[in-house]
Amino acid sequence: MVSRQIRKIIEAALSEDIGTGDVTTAAIINRELAGSAQAIAKDDFVVAGIDIFQDVFVFLDDHSRFNLPVHDGETVKKGDVIAEISGSLFYILQAERVALNIFQRMCGIATLTRKYVEAVSGTKAKILDTRKTIPGLRLLDKMAVRIGGGFNHRMGLYDGVLIKDNHIAAAGSIAAAVEAQRRRLPHTLKIEVETKNLPEVQAALTCGVEIIMLDNMPPAEMKKAVELVRGRALIEASGNVSLLNVAAIAATGVDLISVGELTHSVRAADISLKIK
Repeated sequence: MVSRQIRKIIEAALSEDIGTGDVTTAAIINRELAGSAQAIAKDDFVVAGIDIFQDVFVFLDDHSRFNLPVHDGETVKKGDVIAEISGSLFYILQAERVALNIFQRMCGIATLTRKYVEAVSGTKAKILDTRKTIPGLRLLDKMAVRIGGGFNHRMGLYDGVLIKDNHIAAAGSIAAAVEAQRRRLPHTLKIEVETKNLPEVQAALTCGVEIIMLDNMPPAEMKKAVELVRGRALIEASGNVSLLNVAAIAATGVDLISVGELTHSVRAADISLKIK
């Protein structure tokens, strides 16, 4: 069953697209005309969000029927049939763009995440997403990261403490920011502090924080930070991470690598929907 949050996303997207009515389809297609369509892969990618793709069609026509030969997490090749939809052609055509927009983006995120996960294979590093998501689509973006084999960082400002450079500047120091945070910290949350050099890593370590972020440090300095921390806190690498350097970053011994590219500028998978 589709969750309330996902249903709200689908409803908002369809409302944005259809508005007061699909003037083209309404003029050409009778609502009672039945037919079918196939979703076809136009390149190779990891499937993510196949159930949500289906939910978009069902939202408009709960009599729609589906054949879904693939599952989330599977890799498809160019030319593969990903889904078959049958029902009212009127509603299939209305749902088409929204269903593809969501599905293509999720598949693109999962595919890129899988590449990062494979690039750090053999190390202890986990690939994380960030909050650099499309407004309103964070739930789906982060779901796609998990399907691709990655892990979610905090969902928002409400479920994780991350003291960043601007917090530190406003507070006056890392120690002052951590002290202020601890006065109001729920026992269920850990404290993460962003650092940009080794003296700041030492300051965060002295404060006894649980996670230290290394922001835009070169791998050689990351390695020194790992040696300095010696397992007393989790270490997250962040900033300018790419497929070209992620293996080198993982080799420094960091525990976590956050990658904004997974969601902020991902290339959507290429999928077409064809009426049979």
